[in-house]
Amino acid sequence: MIAQPYQLYIERTDASKNMARFYAMAIEPTLFGDICLTRRWGRIGAQGQMMKHSFAREDEAVRLFLDLLRQKRNRGYHPKGKKAAT
Repeated sequence: MIAQPYQLYIERTDASKNMARFYAMAIEPTLFGDICLTRRWGRIGAQGQMMKHSFAREDEAVRLFLDLLRQKRNRGYHPKGKKAAT
């Protein structure tokens, strides 16, 4: 059972480079009792790609979730509607 919901949607846009990307993650339980981290990414407005990671314990999924979030924030991704700090 997951202690709390984990969902994230962030974007990276740069009109000068014609860049409009999104990155989404969610941690959810599977029907078999495992924990699944689902990642989606691609161009805003497109379906994009998806990858799923299965874990036996929630803390392992949360650790990867936070690590990926840190990496994306360092690359300039930010919550939808907010501008990245310069």
